[in-house]
Amino acid sequence: MDACRGRPDRASQSILPGESSVPKDFFAQKAAVYEQDKRRVDNVNNIANAIIERVKLDKHMHLMDFGSGTGLLLEGIAPHVGRITAVDVSKAMNAQLAAKRDRLGCDLEMLEIDLTTADLDRQFDGIVSSMTMHHVQDIPAMFTKFHRLVKPGGFIAISDLDTEDGSFHTEDTGVHHHGFDREQFAEAARSAGFKDVKVMTASILQKPQGPFPVFLLTGHR
Repeated sequence: MDACRGRPDRASQSILPGESSVPKDFFAQKAAVYEQDKRRVDNVNNIANAIIERVKLDKHMHLMDFGSGTGLLLEGIAPHVGRITAVDVSKAMNAQLAAKRDRLGCDLEMLEIDLTTADLDRQFDGIVSSMTMHHVQDIPAMFTKFHRLVKPGGFIAISDLDTEDGSFHTEDTGVHHHGFDREQFAEAARSAGFKDVKVMTASILQKPQGPFPVFLLTGHR
């Protein structure tokens, strides 16, 4: 895993020193059709179901969805919690999520921020994330930030790709990692202070270039 540096309203791509404070929106041309890919939708539904099975959720909880995109993941989790703060750097993806606000099963707050560089002065009952971490350069730093943002006793449920050969992405979407080795990923979470860290297979995403296993990591502060 690479090492890097990893206010409210812009999250998932990192900005390195000297770069523009407004990160490129890699999904500007993709957001409107993002959910037309049934395989993508099914994959995130599988991840949501895995989270619901592995983590005890209740209507008093306030969660963060890191890299929320169009809201595929939080749609599945929303009926089980009281409030979700959706964090994503893409203006185009956020616009798609905003259009769903009235039909979600919980209260929604949206922050268009780059969480790899921004700081939030608050804590959450849990942080969920789907297929976002491979867009983050510094994985250990991100887990350290997650640890600060999760209340004592709270949880993380982070899903991403197993190590792949680089063929998963056919377009430039700001990718820093071609998936992850599960044990290295879990060790980064443990080193940040998370306990009871476990990794399981959550889904297998079928693409023309082959099947891509997707894991779910869970842990508690």
